[in-house]
Amino acid sequence: MIAALMSIDCAAKKEAEVVPVVTVDVAPVLSAEIQRIVRADAVLYPIQQAAIAPKISAPIRRFYVERGAHVRAGQLLAELESQDLTGAAKESEAAFALAEATYQTTARATLPQEGQKAELDVRVAKDTLDAAQAVFDNRQRLFTEGAIAQKDVNDAQVNLSQARNQYEIAQKRFQDLQGFGREQALKAATAQRDAARGRYEAAQAQLGYARITSPIDGVVTDRPQYTGESVASGSPIVTVMDVSQIVARAHLAPGEAAELKLGGDASVIGPDGAPIPGKVTQVSPALDATGTTVEVWIQVSNTDGRLKPGSSHRVELIARTVPNAMVIPEAAVLTGSSGSTSVMVIDSENKPHKEEVTLGIHDSGKVQVTNGLQNGQRVVTVGAFELGKLDDDVLAKTSVRIQPPKEDEEK
Repeated sequence: MIAALMSIDCAAKKEAEVVPVVTVDVAPVLSAEIQRIVRADAVLYPIQQAAIAPKISAPIRRFYVERGAHVRAGQLLAELESQDLTGAAKESEAAFALAEATYQTTARATLPQEGQKAELDVRVAKDTLDAAQAVFDNRQRLFTEGAIAQKDVNDAQVNLSQARNQYEIAQKRFQDLQGFGREQALKAATAQRDAARGRYEAAQAQLGYARITSPIDGVVTDRPQYTGESVASGSPIVTVMDVSQIVARAHLAPGEAAELKLGGDASVIGPDGAPIPGKVTQVSPALDATGTTVEVWIQVSNTDGRLKPGSSHRVELIARTVPNAMVIPEAAVLTGSSGSTSVMVIDSENKPHKEEVTLGIHDSGKVQVTNGLQNGQRVVTVGAFELGKLDDDVLAKTSVRIQPPKEDEEK
């Protein structure tokens, strides 16, 4: 009898060793949206920035803004000393007015008057020529009749030749004034006027450089000089930033950057940890100077001024969205030495089964299963690793004890 009881006891112990019980946590396979999110650190820049430098060297007469002032495009920010420029502008203006008057006089008075005088000279020379021709003809007739000497005929011929030359000269001058000469005179007057206008406009531009205005809407972020200091040409006197929109510039691995699209959703993690939504506005077509990363820009609204240019923030860029994916916790995934992935599925009788799965998108502790599971199945999270170490024959005999949800335990 004792031997029989000992045999039964040993059999019970053996049965207990063969059928182990493992306590596990499980999670359902859910059909849910999952996103491929690329995360990186980024440096913030304003949407626009203008480091305004004067184009002339002069002392600062007056500032009209302080740091932190909101300004509009075209608003006067500062003035430089400009008495010498004002005098030069007035002088060039007077020279231009004189050149314009000379041009008008040449075009409307001088050339017409000279033309009229030349025309009158032609008429006088023609009359003189006709008279000399008549005298010559008359003396030649008298000479043939023997009434006068040859000398009188020769004198008349000389006078005729001189009259003809004067007529040709007068006629040529008149033609020049009517054509080429008039054109050249107008060109000369026009060139003098245009040169004077150019000097006047240059003087006005130099005078205008003494007024420093903002090219953009924004906020004054820097004003390094003081009133009365001399500013070298090209040195910034005021810096204005448009911080209503912020551009976060991140550097990503080429593979991650290739997944992004212009206009894609993204966000910048604000100082309070809350995401600020934005858009991908630029993906560089080339690698950066180091040859290892690609620069990506994310633009977000900053009307409340929470984001400060120059600071570093975390950014999240949505590369891909799957609306109805099979999603499980990443903790449920077992990875083999060969790289294969599997999960422990609990059936309706609380028996574990190992299932090979194909994974897709990973996101914040969740993973997409593209093949191997169905909606509503249960997978082991806590305890999956222990079950995965069991041999197949032992796993087939193993039972699980499922931990109640934490909220149930609290109740």
